[in-house]
Amino acid sequence: PMMQKAGGGAIINFGSVSWMMGQGGMPGYTTAKAATHGLTRGMARDLGKDHIRVNTLVPGWVMTQRQLDLWVDEAAEREIDQRQCLKNKVLPDDIARMALFLISDEARMVTAQNFIVDGGWV
Repeated sequence: PMMQKAGGGAIINFGSVSWMMGQGGMPGYTTAKAATHGLTRGMARDLGKDHIRVNTLVPGWVMTQRQLDLWVDEAAEREIDQRQCLKNKVLPDDIARMALFLISDEARMVTAQNFIVDGGWV
């Protein structure tokens, strides 16, 4: 209701590339993240008339300090090098920049979309 009263706004849902990659071991997580895409499209349809944009930001493997400390070892570094098109690591700032774009007026006609920020993981 607040966004409607304000004349519009932007909602960013957060997905994950895990479900697109068929990642195992976390069926609840991957199912919930896959459902986010349907939620985004349905919300965009319902809220568009109120000038509310709804998109999903889909991060790849973001190199937070926790990721680096717990899971990024030599094998992980090799996998990143082999599978990611852009050879830099995806950092929290990369995700933040996309989020800032999506809530900005520059994205005024962008809704019901999924934006993958993963360095081109193939």
